[in-house]
Amino acid sequence: MSTGRQETGVLDSYRMTFDGAVLRRGFWLYVWKIKQEDDVYVYIGRTGDSSSPNASSPFVRISQHLDFRPNAKANSMGKHLCHRRIRPDACSFEMLAIGPLFREARDMGSHRPRRDKVGAAEKVLAQLIRERGYCVLGRHSSRTEPSRTIVRRIEALVDAEFPPRASRPAMSNER
Repeated sequence: MSTGRQETGVLDSYRMTFDGAVLRRGFWLYVWKIKQEDDVYVYIGRTGDSSSPNASSPFVRISQHLDFRPNAKANSMGKHLCHRRIRPDACSFEMLAIGPLFREARDMGSHRPRRDKVGAAEKVLAQLIRERGYCVLGRHSSRTEPSRTIVRRIEALVDAEFPPRASRPAMSNER
């Protein structure tokens, strides 16, 4: 997904493009790079509800995370930004969607193991990015052992997308 601001002389305009594959429902991981001036924050999440057998697309999660209505739900990234007094409308956002790792399940019995495996992969992804010096927002925990195959793929992705930072982030990571 890419965005860009264009000055037209009279009105500002903004562009957003995305690959239609991010509309697929299923179990995905996603990584947001959030830039505000010289600061870079990373938010890592996953699709796959804890309370139902649903697993939405990463595209659906975009609007949920940035919903700032008082009664909004599922907007944990937005809450983390507000907690740090970061104005989302002053940031640039880039989302990397990974998956789907698994298809959406038909029932909770087949949903839970998939959800837990993706949760374990989410924890590994957050840990690897933190180790490279990025400020990762939020907590990422799991008791499930991650798939070695998925971990190897995540490691390759992190190597390609998140080069080690020369200096540690100014603000400490939330754990």
